[in-house]
Amino acid sequence: MVRLLLSIKATLESVTDLVPASDDYEYFFGVTCTNCHEPHPKIVSLNRVEEHTVSASKDNTAHFVWRCGLCKRESSAKFEAASLPQKYTAEANGQFAPFVTVDCRGLEFTSFDPRGTWKCVGAESGTPFNEVTFEDEDGWVDYDEKAKVPVGISGIESKWSRA
Repeated sequence: MVRLLLSIKATLESVTDLVPASDDYEYFFGVTCTNCHEPHPKIVSLNRVEEHTVSASKDNTAHFVWRCGLCKRESSAKFEAASLPQKYTAEANGQFAPFVTVDCRGLEFTSFDPRGTWKCVGAESGTPFNEVTFEDEDGWVDYDEKAKVPVGISGIESKWSRA
């Protein structure tokens, strides 16, 4: 079992506490088999709510179960129960910060796609922004009416490391 830590980096403009908007947020990862080193041809998705049975063990479940198309080996990944997604704060602005930890067996995640709905708050006003999406290449922009300042998030990057 390998514990992998996903760290994220972004440029925040007048916002803080960036985090997925719901507990059933769908994470999108690139994945590679650690047995034969074959990358999965597509981005895969998993969430913290759905669990699947691991066929090689009794009563064991994981958030992601995959059989490699080349070597046919079954692999799995499970979010650590105590490791909820960490908020990306204004203090970390422009630097990598820990986001989430995943226990992996027979696979490694290699990339992260931040698609889906996120939320954050205005750094000065505390105004909630609950519909943050990164579908546009330039990131996300809005306006904080309370603080009377433009807000935005851009330049999202990620990296995986051993936890």
